[in-house]
Amino acid sequence: MKLSYFNVRGRAEIIRWICKQADIPLTDERFESAEWAEKKKTISGGKVPVLFVKEYTLPQSLAIARFVAKKGGLVPENDLEAAFVDALADTLYEVMTEFYKTAMSEKSDEDKQKIWKEEWLPKTVVPVMDKLEKRLKGREWYVSDKLTWGDLAMGVVFGDVKELHADAFKNHPALAAHTDKVRALPKIKSWLETRPVTKL
Repeated sequence: MKLSYFNVRGRAEIIRWICKQADIPLTDERFESAEWAEKKKTISGGKVPVLFVKEYTLPQSLAIARFVAKKGGLVPENDLEAAFVDALADTLYEVMTEFYKTAMSEKSDEDKQKIWKEEWLPKTVVPVMDKLEKRLKGREWYVSDKLTWGDLAMGVVFGDVKELHADAFKNHPALAAHTDKVRALPKIKSWLETRPVTKL
């Protein structure tokens, strides 16, 4: 399988994490923004990330994530638990959509930081953190006693949030501990230490 995306973490990072954790072989094809105009002509639908599986091209980051998570045994066997993980992933996708709107704008870095700190964090992120904090208290993982791709998605998103705004976790100790635990998983830790360094 080959994943094609910009040379950033962005929407593709959860897919990379799942494949690393589940030992799924993946060719991680990256390209720069300047190459996109030409690259776009070769991709059905003209959007990335896409996953090439044999003769098929699978679009949409969450569809790809669910596909590889199922292959890797990171989707709960219980249908309701699997749906809860899907709902979590959808929520985190919405959280990051607001982040990327600002990140991809032409605003100055100073203005972006101000928007993230004064608007995105308190209005979009913290309400989700509050709900997850309650959910995680007394639990090892998000939906069951086993790691799922939902836990990995939380590690991706809240690891980045923690690096940008560590103070946000003062009132969210369970979420902070969960984030650290996920990022300390041996295969994830190794990936974090060796992955390409990118701004986003």
